[in-house]
Amino acid sequence: MTVIFAPITGRGGAVTVLRLSGPGSLAIVAKLAGTLPAPRRASLRKLHHAGKMLDEALLVTFPAPHSFTGEDCAEISLHGGRAVLAAVSAALLDLGARPAEPGEFSRRAFENGKFDLLQAEAMADLIAAETEAQRQQALAGADVLHGACTAWRERLRNIMAQQEALIDFPDEDLPPEVEAALLAGIEDLRDEMRAALHAAPAAERLREGLEFVILGPPNAGKSTLLNALAGEEVAIVSDTPGTTRDAVGVRLDLGGVPVHVTDTAGLRDTADSIEAEGVRRAQARAAKADFVILVAGPGEDFAPAPENVPGMQLRTKADLGGDGVSARTGAGMAALRARLAETAQALTDTKGVATLARPRQIACVRDTAEALSRALALPEPELRGEELRLAAGALARLVGGIAVEEVLDAVFSGFCIGK
Repeated sequence: MTVIFAPITGRGGAVTVLRLSGPGSLAIVAKLAGTLPAPRRASLRKLHHAGKMLDEALLVTFPAPHSFTGEDCAEISLHGGRAVLAAVSAALLDLGARPAEPGEFSRRAFENGKFDLLQAEAMADLIAAETEAQRQQALAGADVLHGACTAWRERLRNIMAQQEALIDFPDEDLPPEVEAALLAGIEDLRDEMRAALHAAPAAERLREGLEFVILGPPNAGKSTLLNALAGEEVAIVSDTPGTTRDAVGVRLDLGGVPVHVTDTAGLRDTADSIEAEGVRRAQARAAKADFVILVAGPGEDFAPAPENVPGMQLRTKADLGGDGVSARTGAGMAALRARLAETAQALTDTKGVATLARPRQIACVRDTAEALSRALALPEPELRGEELRLAAGALARLVGGIAVEEVLDAVFSGFCIGK
């Protein structure tokens, strides 16, 4: 397999760490550094190629399989200048290595059994995390979700073993409680997976981010409110009604949850075709939102809330008199931010269950739970066993398959067959 290399640190720092991976990577590094340090011990080396010194760098080697990818690896901490990285990269190309494709180190680690697909997805989510809540969710995916799925796999393996015992050894003196315990185990596993599926939409919303839409009549202070929440001039503010024609938004961190807050065109009947299109788009966007902030100035009527979309009514322009908030003076804005943060947290609360945050994960668990439900409805042991195998196949897409040998081991270790 080809030796690959790439920087594993961001650009512009004082140090750039360059990783190499693949059979032959240590030999290539030895040609640059002269000698290799002891494995996993950082050592200062002068790097040379074609008779020229490239840099003085810290070198660490990780012989296979004790490395991130499971292959021979090396990490070189270079000085952070672009010219240094370019010179060392050119030398590596000359020595037979090539630049890594996006995600190729992780792909090799997955293929070499350093982590499974769930852990790979959690790593990708951790890298992409914008907020504290997303960071915690990604870590939960690597820990809580992985642990839950591994436990589900083990429980399903034991259930399949019990079912195979009932099918293959009908003449043995198996206790009558075995089938009752089998059905109870299937039901418990199915119900636990259903609980995870019930919490999945909240987890998926946290991973993708929420959409909050500000909705109301023209000149209700929607754009001023958006600017106050963003802390910058995002939307144009004007006393002329109908200034906002299209959706204007900003991504905010509300209570650790990423939220895209969108200002929309003022809702009113209008003969202006462009403004009418803006009103239509505002209503369509609000209908798909996670939460709607219905705003109105003093004495104005609130627009009707979109059907099946949670929301709140907010009276604006309190500086002109009355209750509510004033985006101009800041009155009530801290309390509004706190309320919006609580709302965002509530909409993404998974209540401590395993967090299925990706469509692929949701589909795997849904297919497993459905197969378990079908198994519960079948009185024939052979047909029930087939549904359990389908359940195992669906769950295998998350945490790996259940081999026949594993089921047989559970059968013969869990029952006194042929005593």
